Amino acid sequence: MKKFAKKHLLTIIGVFMGAIAGYFYWQQVGCNSGSCAITSNPTNSTIYGSIMGGLMFSIFQNNKNKTV
Repeated sequence: MKKFAKKHLLTIIGVFMGAIAGYFYWQQVGCNSGSCAITSNPTNSTIYGSIMGGLMFSIFQNNKNKTV
């Protein structure tokens, strides 16, 4: 399990930061009418933010295999 966490550390950090950003976006901007699919609900906004954060941070991961 430690190898997995160490290998995907940037993606995990991105998921948490994206979730915080998604919730913050819902809290500050949101959707007054309730017809917005993502921003009308804090759960949807948080999940969307975590997915986007994970994808964004995974771009910067080094995926080269190390051979000993």
